[in-house]
Amino acid sequence: MNLQLLQTRLGYTFQDAGLLQQALTHRSHSSLHNERLEFLGDSILNCVVASVLYERFNAIDEGDLSRLRANLVKQQSLYEIAQKLELSQFLRLGEGELKSGGFRRPSILADTLEALLGAIFLDAGFNAARDVIRAFYIPILDSVDPRTLGKDAKTLLQEFLQSKKISLPTYNVVATHGAAHSQEFEIECLVPKLGIQVYGRGGSRRAGEQAAAKLALEVAEQALLKSPPAGRKTKPRAAQLKLAGIATIQSDGDGEDDSLADTAPAPAVAPATPAAAATKASGNAGDAKPPKHPHPETKSA
Repeated sequence: MNLQLLQTRLGYTFQDAGLLQQALTHRSHSSLHNERLEFLGDSILNCVVASVLYERFNAIDEGDLSRLRANLVKQQSLYEIAQKLELSQFLRLGEGELKSGGFRRPSILADTLEALLGAIFLDAGFNAARDVIRAFYIPILDSVDPRTLGKDAKTLLQEFLQSKKISLPTYNVVATHGAAHSQEFEIECLVPKLGIQVYGRGGSRRAGEQAAAKLALEVAEQALLKSPPAGRKTKPRAAQLKLAGIATIQSDGDGEDDSLADTAPAPAVAPATPAAAATKASGNAGDAKPPKHPHPETKSA
Protein backbone atom coordinates (compact mmCIF):
# COMPACT_ATOMS: atom_id res chain seq x y z
CA MET A 1 0.00 0.00 0.00
CA ASN A 2 1.70 3.17 -1.27
CA LEU A 3 0.47 5.89 1.10
CA GLN A 4 2.80 8.44 -0.47
CA LEU A 5 0.80 8.14 -3.69
CA LEU A 6 -2.41 8.93 -1.79
CA GLN A 7 -0.81 11.95 -0.12
CA THR A 8 0.31 13.23 -3.51
CA ARG A 9 -3.25 12.97 -4.80
CA LEU A 10 -4.56 14.75 -1.72
CA GLY A 11 -2.01 17.50 -2.11
CA TYR A 12 -1.01 17.10 1.53
CA THR A 13 1.72 15.16 3.36
CA PHE A 14 1.00 14.02 6.91
CA GLN A 15 3.41 14.80 9.71
CA ASP A 16 1.80 12.09 11.85
CA ALA A 17 1.55 8.93 9.75
CA GLY A 18 -0.58 7.33 12.47
CA LEU A 19 -3.43 9.76 11.77
CA LEU A 20 -3.38 8.77 8.11
CA GLN A 21 -3.47 5.07 9.02
CA GLN A 22 -6.39 5.62 11.38
CA ALA A 23 -8.35 7.64 8.82
CA LEU A 24 -8.11 4.73 6.38
CA THR A 25 -9.18 2.08 8.93
CA HIS A 26 -12.76 0.78 8.91
CA ARG A 27 -14.31 -0.43 12.18
CA SER A 28 -14.33 -3.98 10.78
CA HIS A 29 -10.51 -3.95 10.76
CA SER A 30 -9.63 -2.92 14.33
CA SER A 31 -10.81 -1.04 17.39
CA LEU A 32 -8.75 2.00 16.43
CA HIS A 33 -10.91 3.02 13.48
CA ASN A 34 -11.92 6.19 11.68
CA GLU A 35 -15.46 6.95 12.89
CA ARG A 36 -14.50 9.79 15.27
CA LEU A 37 -12.30 11.31 12.56
CA GLU A 38 -15.25 11.04 10.17
CA PHE A 39 -17.42 13.03 12.61
CA LEU A 40 -14.78 15.77 12.78
CA GLY A 41 -14.18 15.84 9.03
CA ASP A 42 -17.90 16.11 8.30
CA SER A 43 -18.16 19.34 10.32
CA ILE A 44 -15.05 20.86 8.74
CA LEU A 45 -16.27 19.93 5.26
CA ASN A 46 -19.63 21.63 5.78
CA CYS A 47 -17.96 24.76 7.15
CA VAL A 48 -15.50 25.12 4.27
CA VAL A 49 -18.05 24.39 1.53
CA ALA A 50 -20.45 26.92 3.08
CA SER A 51 -17.65 29.51 3.10
CA VAL A 52 -16.74 28.83 -0.54
CA LEU A 53 -20.36 29.14 -1.65
CA TYR A 54 -20.84 32.35 0.33
CA GLU A 55 -17.79 33.93 -1.32
CA ARG A 56 -18.49 32.67 -4.81
CA PHE A 57 -22.24 33.29 -5.18
CA ASN A 58 -22.99 36.64 -3.57
CA ALA A 59 -26.35 37.04 -5.32
CA ILE A 60 -27.85 33.72 -4.13
CA ASP A 61 -30.14 33.67 -1.10
CA GLU A 62 -29.86 31.46 1.99
CA GLY A 63 -32.27 28.81 0.76
CA ASP A 64 -30.40 28.20 -2.49
CA LEU A 65 -27.03 28.26 -0.71
CA SER A 66 -28.30 25.52 1.63
CA ARG A 67 -29.49 23.49 -1.35
CA LEU A 68 -26.11 23.80 -3.05
CA ARG A 69 -24.18 22.83 0.08
CA ALA A 70 -26.40 19.81 0.74
CA ASN A 71 -25.82 18.58 -2.81
CA LEU A 72 -22.06 19.09 -2.67
CA VAL A 73 -21.49 17.27 0.63
CA LYS A 74 -23.94 14.40 0.15
CA GLN A 75 -22.69 10.82 0.00
CA GLN A 76 -22.78 10.55 -3.79
CA SER A 77 -20.67 13.69 -4.25
CA LEU A 78 -18.08 12.48 -1.73
CA TYR A 79 -18.07 9.04 -3.34
CA GLU A 80 -17.26 10.60 -6.73
CA ILE A 81 -14.33 12.54 -5.22
CA ALA A 82 -13.10 9.34 -3.53
CA GLN A 83 -13.21 7.53 -6.86
CA LYS A 84 -11.05 10.20 -8.48
CA LEU A 85 -8.53 9.65 -5.69
CA GLU A 86 -8.84 5.87 -6.21
CA LEU A 87 -9.30 5.70 -2.46
CA SER A 88 -10.56 2.10 -2.48
CA GLN A 89 -7.03 0.71 -2.92
CA PHE A 90 -5.90 2.33 0.35
CA LEU A 91 -8.74 1.19 2.65
CA ARG A 92 -8.03 -1.03 5.67
CA LEU A 93 -11.02 -3.35 5.92
CA GLY A 94 -11.86 -6.45 7.89
CA GLU A 95 -11.98 -9.81 6.15
CA GLY A 96 -15.76 -9.85 6.00
CA GLU A 97 -15.97 -6.40 4.38
CA LEU A 98 -13.31 -7.36 1.87
CA LYS A 99 -15.22 -10.46 0.80
CA SER A 100 -18.49 -8.55 0.48
CA GLY A 101 -16.92 -5.84 -1.70
CA GLY A 102 -16.83 -3.14 0.97
CA PHE A 103 -14.00 -1.35 -0.85
CA ARG A 104 -16.54 -0.47 -3.57
CA ARG A 105 -19.33 0.64 -1.22
CA PRO A 106 -20.15 4.35 -1.62
CA SER A 107 -20.90 4.82 2.10
CA ILE A 108 -17.50 3.45 3.17
CA LEU A 109 -15.60 5.53 0.61
CA ALA A 110 -17.50 8.73 1.50
CA ASP A 111 -16.95 8.18 5.24
CA THR A 112 -13.24 7.54 4.70
CA LEU A 113 -12.85 10.76 2.75
CA GLU A 114 -14.41 12.71 5.62
CA ALA A 115 -12.11 10.91 8.07
CA LEU A 116 -9.10 12.00 5.99
CA LEU A 117 -10.23 15.62 6.25
CA GLY A 118 -10.59 15.27 10.01
CA ALA A 119 -7.10 13.76 10.21
CA ILE A 120 -5.60 16.63 8.19
CA PHE A 121 -7.26 19.12 10.59
CA LEU A 122 -5.70 17.39 13.61
CA ASP A 123 -2.34 17.07 11.88
CA ALA A 124 -1.92 20.66 10.63
CA GLY A 125 -4.95 22.79 11.51
CA PHE A 126 -7.97 24.28 9.82
CA ASN A 127 -6.18 26.08 6.98
CA ALA A 128 -4.55 22.89 5.74
CA ALA A 129 -7.88 21.06 5.68
CA ARG A 130 -9.53 24.07 4.01
CA ASP A 131 -6.96 24.09 1.19
CA VAL A 132 -7.51 20.38 0.46
CA ILE A 133 -11.29 20.81 0.42
CA ARG A 134 -11.12 23.86 -1.85
CA ALA A 135 -8.93 21.91 -4.27
CA PHE A 136 -11.66 19.24 -4.44
CA TYR A 137 -14.57 21.61 -4.99
CA ILE A 138 -13.39 24.60 -7.02
CA PRO A 139 -13.22 22.55 -10.27
CA ILE A 140 -16.69 21.16 -9.52
CA LEU A 141 -18.16 24.63 -8.98
CA ASP A 142 -16.58 25.83 -12.22
CA SER A 143 -18.62 23.28 -14.17
CA VAL A 144 -22.07 23.41 -12.55
CA ASP A 145 -25.07 25.73 -12.78
CA PRO A 146 -25.96 26.96 -9.28
CA ARG A 147 -29.57 27.58 -10.37
CA THR A 148 -30.20 23.91 -11.09
CA LEU A 149 -27.66 21.95 -9.00
CA GLY A 150 -29.46 19.79 -6.48
CA LYS A 151 -32.93 20.27 -7.98
CA ASP A 152 -34.83 17.18 -9.08
CA ALA A 153 -36.45 16.81 -12.50
CA LYS A 154 -40.00 17.56 -11.28
CA THR A 155 -38.88 20.83 -9.71
CA LEU A 156 -36.96 21.86 -12.83
CA LEU A 157 -39.94 21.06 -15.08
CA GLN A 158 -42.32 23.01 -12.83
CA GLU A 159 -40.04 26.07 -12.73
CA PHE A 160 -39.55 25.96 -16.51
CA LEU A 161 -43.29 25.82 -17.22
CA GLN A 162 -44.05 28.56 -14.70
CA SER A 163 -41.46 30.82 -16.34
CA LYS A 164 -43.34 30.37 -19.65
CA LYS A 165 -46.77 30.87 -18.00
CA ILE A 166 -47.79 27.30 -18.88
CA SER A 167 -49.99 25.18 -16.62
CA LEU A 168 -48.25 22.62 -14.43
CA PRO A 169 -47.95 19.00 -15.62
CA THR A 170 -50.10 16.14 -14.41
CA TYR A 171 -48.82 12.67 -13.51
CA ASN A 172 -50.80 9.42 -13.74
CA VAL A 173 -49.91 5.81 -12.98
CA VAL A 174 -50.72 3.92 -16.17
CA ALA A 175 -49.30 0.49 -15.26
CA THR A 176 -47.31 -1.51 -12.74
CA HIS A 177 -44.96 -4.31 -13.70
CA GLY A 178 -43.30 -7.14 -11.81
CA ALA A 179 -43.92 -8.93 -8.51
CA ALA A 180 -45.22 -7.13 -5.44
CA HIS A 181 -41.79 -6.98 -3.77
CA SER A 182 -40.06 -5.58 -6.86
CA GLN A 183 -42.67 -3.56 -8.70
CA GLU A 184 -41.86 -1.11 -11.44
CA PHE A 185 -44.22 1.82 -11.95
CA GLU A 186 -44.98 3.30 -15.36
CA ILE A 187 -45.96 6.97 -15.03
CA GLU A 188 -47.53 9.26 -17.62
CA CYS A 189 -46.62 12.97 -17.63
CA LEU A 190 -48.90 15.36 -19.52
CA VAL A 191 -48.38 19.00 -20.50
CA PRO A 192 -51.54 19.68 -22.54
CA LYS A 193 -50.65 23.17 -23.77
CA LEU A 194 -47.53 21.86 -25.48
CA GLY A 195 -49.14 18.59 -26.55
CA ILE A 196 -46.61 16.59 -24.53
CA GLN A 197 -47.36 13.05 -23.38
CA VAL A 198 -44.38 11.04 -22.14
CA TYR A 199 -43.78 8.03 -19.92
CA GLY A 200 -41.22 7.19 -17.27
CA ARG A 201 -40.46 4.07 -15.23
CA GLY A 202 -39.06 3.60 -11.75
CA GLY A 203 -38.94 1.31 -8.75
CA SER A 204 -41.38 3.62 -6.96
CA ARG A 205 -44.07 6.04 -8.04
CA ARG A 206 -41.80 8.96 -7.19
CA ALA A 207 -38.93 7.52 -9.22
CA GLY A 208 -41.25 6.98 -12.18
CA GLU A 209 -42.51 10.57 -11.95
CA GLN A 210 -38.94 11.87 -11.88
CA ALA A 211 -38.05 9.84 -14.98
CA ALA A 212 -41.14 11.11 -16.83
CA ALA A 213 -40.50 14.71 -15.74
CA LYS A 214 -36.91 14.56 -17.01
CA LEU A 215 -38.09 13.45 -20.44
CA ALA A 216 -40.94 15.99 -20.48
CA LEU A 217 -38.50 18.82 -19.70
CA GLU A 218 -36.27 17.83 -22.61
CA VAL A 219 -39.25 17.72 -25.00
CA ALA A 220 -40.67 21.04 -23.70
CA GLU A 221 -37.36 22.83 -24.18
CA GLN A 222 -37.06 21.49 -27.73
CA ALA A 223 -40.67 22.42 -28.56
CA LEU A 224 -40.26 26.00 -27.38
CA LEU A 225 -36.93 26.38 -29.17
CA LYS A 226 -38.69 25.46 -32.42
CA SER A 227 -41.56 27.91 -31.80
CA PRO A 228 -41.71 30.93 -34.17
CA PRO A 229 -40.41 34.23 -32.80
CA ALA A 230 -42.83 36.70 -31.25
CA GLY A 231 -44.65 38.97 -33.67
CA ARG A 232 -44.59 36.57 -36.58
CA LYS A 233 -47.99 35.71 -38.05
CA THR A 234 -48.86 32.05 -37.95
CA LYS A 235 -51.83 30.04 -38.98
CA PRO A 236 -54.19 29.45 -36.08
CA ARG A 237 -53.99 25.67 -36.26
CA ALA A 238 -50.95 23.45 -35.88
CA ALA A 239 -50.62 19.75 -36.50
CA GLN A 240 -49.44 17.58 -33.61
CA LEU A 241 -47.73 14.24 -34.04
CA LYS A 242 -47.35 11.83 -31.12
CA LEU A 243 -44.70 9.16 -31.48
CA ALA A 244 -43.56 6.77 -28.76
CA GLY A 245 -45.26 8.85 -26.11
CA ILE A 246 -43.50 12.09 -27.11
CA ALA A 247 -45.50 14.91 -28.66
CA THR A 248 -43.65 17.09 -31.12
CA ILE A 249 -45.16 20.18 -32.72
CA GLN A 250 -44.98 20.63 -36.46
CA SER A 251 -45.77 23.94 -38.12
CA ASP A 252 -48.09 23.88 -41.17
CA GLY A 253 -46.12 26.56 -42.99
CA ASP A 254 -44.43 29.85 -42.60
CA GLY A 255 -47.66 31.65 -41.72
CA GLU A 256 -47.95 33.75 -44.89
CA ASP A 257 -51.01 33.76 -47.15
CA ASP A 258 -49.94 32.22 -50.46
CA SER A 259 -52.81 33.93 -52.33
CA LEU A 260 -51.26 37.30 -51.62
CA ALA A 261 -47.97 36.22 -53.14
CA ASP A 262 -49.73 35.21 -56.39
CA THR A 263 -51.54 38.56 -56.87
CA ALA A 264 -49.84 40.72 -59.49
CA PRO A 265 -49.29 44.36 -58.59
CA ALA A 266 -51.62 46.89 -60.22
CA PRO A 267 -50.03 48.92 -63.07
CA ALA A 268 -48.95 52.41 -62.19
CA VAL A 269 -51.13 55.26 -63.67
CA ALA A 270 -49.35 58.43 -64.77
CA PRO A 271 -50.94 61.70 -63.68
CA ALA A 272 -52.94 63.44 -66.47
CA THR A 273 -51.77 66.76 -67.98
CA PRO A 274 -54.20 69.75 -68.07
CA ALA A 275 -54.59 69.50 -71.87
CA ALA A 276 -55.31 65.83 -71.75
CA ALA A 277 -57.79 66.36 -68.97
CA ALA A 278 -59.62 69.04 -71.03
CA THR A 279 -59.72 66.84 -74.13
CA LYS A 280 -61.06 63.95 -72.12
CA ALA A 281 -63.71 66.18 -70.58
CA SER A 282 -64.92 67.49 -73.98
CA GLY A 283 -64.96 64.01 -75.42
CA ASN A 284 -67.02 62.76 -72.56
CA ALA A 285 -69.46 65.63 -73.02
CA GLY A 286 -69.99 64.79 -76.70
CA ASP A 287 -70.58 61.15 -75.98
CA ALA A 288 -73.08 61.80 -73.23
CA LYS A 289 -76.62 60.61 -73.92
CA PRO A 290 -79.64 62.75 -73.06
CA PRO A 291 -81.30 61.67 -69.89
CA LYS A 292 -84.48 59.66 -70.14
CA HIS A 293 -87.59 61.55 -69.14
CA PRO A 294 -90.22 59.66 -67.33
CA HIS A 295 -93.65 59.34 -68.98
CA PRO A 296 -96.15 61.88 -67.69
CA GLU A 297 -98.66 60.42 -65.35
CA THR A 298 -102.17 59.97 -66.77
CA LYS A 299 -104.76 61.68 -64.75
CA SER A 300 -108.07 60.00 -64.40
CA ALA A 301 -111.13 62.02 -65.48
